[in-house]
Amino acid sequence: MAKKQFKTESKRILDLMVHSIYTHREIFLRELISNASDAIDKLYFRSLTDPSVGMSREDFAIDLTADKDARVLTIRDNGCGMTKEELENNLGVIARSGTLDFKKNNELGDDIDIIGQFGVGFYSAFMVAKKITVESRAFGVDEAWQWESTGEDGYTITPCEKADAGTCITLVLKDNEGEDNYDEYLSEYRISSLVKKYSDYIRYPIRLDMPRSRKKEGTENDWETYTENTVLNSMIPVWRKGKDELEDGEYERFYQEKFHDMEAPLKTIHTKVEGSVTYTALLYIPKKPPFDFYSKEYHKGLQLYTNGVMIMDNCEDLLPDYFGFVKGLVDSADLSLNISREMLQHDRQLKVIAANLQKKIRAELLKMQKEERETYEEFYNSFGLTLKYGVYTGYGQNKQTLQDLLMFHSMKQNKLVTLQEYTDAMPQEQTEIYYACGTSVEQITRLPQLERIADKGYDVLCLTQDVDEFALKMIETFAEKPFRSAADSSLALESDEEKAKVEEKTEAGKEMLSALQEALGDKVDEVKLSSRLKSNPVCLTSEGDLTLDMEKVLNAMPMEQKVKAKRVLEINAEHPIFDTLCAAAGDRDKLAKYAQLLYTQAMLIEGFPVEDPVAYSNLVCELMSQQK
Repeated sequence: MAKKQFKTESKRILDLMVHSIYTHREIFLRELISNASDAIDKLYFRSLTDPSVGMSREDFAIDLTADKDARVLTIRDNGCGMTKEELENNLGVIARSGTLDFKKNNELGDDIDIIGQFGVGFYSAFMVAKKITVESRAFGVDEAWQWESTGEDGYTITPCEKADAGTCITLVLKDNEGEDNYDEYLSEYRISSLVKKYSDYIRYPIRLDMPRSRKKEGTENDWETYTENTVLNSMIPVWRKGKDELEDGEYERFYQEKFHDMEAPLKTIHTKVEGSVTYTALLYIPKKPPFDFYSKEYHKGLQLYTNGVMIMDNCEDLLPDYFGFVKGLVDSADLSLNISREMLQHDRQLKVIAANLQKKIRAELLKMQKEERETYEEFYNSFGLTLKYGVYTGYGQNKQTLQDLLMFHSMKQNKLVTLQEYTDAMPQEQTEIYYACGTSVEQITRLPQLERIADKGYDVLCLTQDVDEFALKMIETFAEKPFRSAADSSLALESDEEKAKVEEKTEAGKEMLSALQEALGDKVDEVKLSSRLKSNPVCLTSEGDLTLDMEKVLNAMPMEQKVKAKRVLEINAEHPIFDTLCAAAGDRDKLAKYAQLLYTQAMLIEGFPVEDPVAYSNLVCELMSQQK
């Protein structure tokens, strides 16, 4: 029979299918298996109303055969098959889908889960095959037809012999060339892994026939070849099973196998939503972050399935970055896919699912926080940093979603508390939420700035991670209470009597304080007496929005321009050191040395490095020797 041309601009369109639409050639097997599943679906649904079909669901299957010697891969199904006209229309006209026509015209309506809709998936096989032969016999028809093409100059359709209804697709694989190794698609391991990856939940068994060798019975050296048949797919996904169908630990085993984690998940979230968008989601919160979680190599996102066929391995649009630790999948037939079924069209359905998942994850975490506190703290120790970054990197736009999930160590209660728990425990007269920063809780609790706050009976949140203070700055207020750093120079907790006493001593020591500030130069913006201190002689505070700890964090970044907070050196007006300073008021040289000593001590308390350790050591020794 004469060769026919494709009914569209064959070479140009086919080149587009093979070289542009699909990004991974391995998906050809997914497309052919999906087409085979569609064909079986059509005959199965017909069997529900037509007794002449004479087949039940258990009778249907998809068979794969790999012949390494002939370099041939075969995909066979016992579905509805195609007539000559259907071969002409479905394979001769690129981008026409018989599946889509069936879905539109079938009287059973939209409840039918049919995978294909664009009619281009078949042509992805030309990415790996130099020749494709399709033998098909439609159910209820006596004659069979063969469609054959090399994908370049059109196709031929000729009569052929086929005993049963269904379709057999034979791929003659391309020759290996350079880095292109087509032999891999004849490997039992590779075929099995692709079926598990993309088509594990096709509802019919996918069987692989592979040749095996064994000794002939009753002989010592004679071998024979036989065919072993192996079912590759699971068929029923765990997320579609009812509670009574699930085995103990099945969720956990699925997670560990699917997402390669040695440990069981901390939390499993299984939800099914029906409405304007229908989908099922199976989500997991791991116990610990993977080793590359905080690196560029980590890819967040959920696996995306449509009717059990995996379309994307990491759909990033379904999860915000701050919930990027969540593993799992979404299965929906409502998403609009692009023509290759590899990517999503960014439409309303996708946004609705993403918004719903965000609310669901947040609700489950809050429930865990309330009902399973130890489990939540375990989660927070692993992933709390991600939540804080979510508040900061969004410039506060995500604070309503995340602020209730945050926890910080309470100095007063000596445990992690939420912001709500902190404010609930505040004394009635307390108007601000106090916090302090440091490298550890132990170091923070020793800070001299906290003495007055603790004396008033107020709690302090201990911030030990670099992002903590930045996150609180973005939240600004919680329960109408502003956040206030314990190292803020404008913090005023003293009584009117204490304030008056400090003002009196400040006036009396005006010249001495001026000499100290002159000696320190631009190292500090102010030297003043303070009533915030009780037992400690000195501390360093800051003025304005840029705090001392923010300065440390920002200057640790690889930036050319460094920042500096406005520093205030505060001296305890009730400490003996004040009397020592007053006694040296007439000795400018000694005051300058005292100023350097006190400033360096305050810097050490705050965790800043000593600018000149040798000079500081010599100064201490000099002042000690003068006390003889």
